Amino acid sequence: MSGRRIKILICGGGTGGHVFPAIAIADSIREIDRNTDILFVGARHKMEMERVPAAGYSIIGLPVRGFQRRVTLKNAGFFFNLLASMVKSRAILKDFRPDVVVGVGGYASGPVARAAVSKNIPLLIQEQNSYAGVTNRILARHAEKICVAWDGMDKYFPADKIVLTGNPVRKGIGNLSGRRAEAVDRFGLMGNGKVLLATGGSLGAGSINRSIFENFELIAESGIELIWQTGKIDYEKALALASGSGVKSVNVHAFINDMDLAYAIADAVIARAGAITVSELCVAGKPALLVPSPNVAEDHQTKNAMALVEKDAAVMIPDNLAHEKLVREAVDLLGNNDRLNRLSSNISTLGRTGAARQIAEEIFKLVKR
Repeated sequence: MSGRRIKILICGGGTGGHVFPAIAIADSIREIDRNTDILFVGARHKMEMERVPAAGYSIIGLPVRGFQRRVTLKNAGFFFNLLASMVKSRAILKDFRPDVVVGVGGYASGPVARAAVSKNIPLLIQEQNSYAGVTNRILARHAEKICVAWDGMDKYFPADKIVLTGNPVRKGIGNLSGRRAEAVDRFGLMGNGKVLLATGGSLGAGSINRSIFENFELIAESGIELIWQTGKIDYEKALALASGSGVKSVNVHAFINDMDLAYAIADAVIARAGAITVSELCVAGKPALLVPSPNVAEDHQTKNAMALVEKDAAVMIPDNLAHEKLVREAVDLLGNNDRLNRLSSNISTLGRTGAARQIAEEIFKLVKR
């Protein structure tokens, strides 16, 4: 591409399910045109303020916060922060002057996307879930394009704006073959037994962590090697448990930056059933035990998990039964090679690669307009 430098603003974040797709999209934009200026706008105190700069991009934080559904003093400042974020969003757009704004969902997506619409800046929305969020449903009528990961999204969005792309996944996840030795070295594993990866997402999952705390001896006795992403809250407790047990085959992390290597060595994965996690598991082709979060709109994580279970591509454990069943199911699965191979084969057929590149191409189409 020639002429003046193209400017793309990407807004949203809050969790890895929003942040990592956004970074993947930015990487694909740079692959198409390395001279494109990319600016992120996120929420202060959220993970994007750390992860985006680590990926090599600039980011500005807004004071916007989530609205608590229960009565709490935390809501007192919600509307003030929202108003301040809307004012700052307009100032950012005036200063940066983007050709296109991309909304990936999360706290910061709403104020920036609304400001873009008011200034007639083309807006592209990326919706990760099979159940569309409220903000994206409101913005849909103003968006030029809506990139989705699931069929049937015309029940939420205008059909003529929808592009079925799948979800962007982190770099390297689509190319795991031949990386086991690298992964063994990275995580300091012995590499001679089955490996279980347990992750509750970027923020951790209390029920998954508790199930491992309560059934740690079963894991230790099984000879399974464990890579455990706990999130910040349970990290110190998990580290103390692992180091005090004398078991050398447990690798504890608050957060895993190179998740592609964790997938590369894992024989099975315990995880939530968020849209991006499910997409990554499909691309990686990993047998999965999914524990849907009960704290999401319309119970959409259960819908995500069931879409795999119905194709014999994953195992689902309800959140309230995780402490009782999860670890035992994982140990049993890792002891059954036929079942592991069947789940791996079936989930691999559901993987959709190239989503980030396709979304980036849609962004450049809007620039050309």
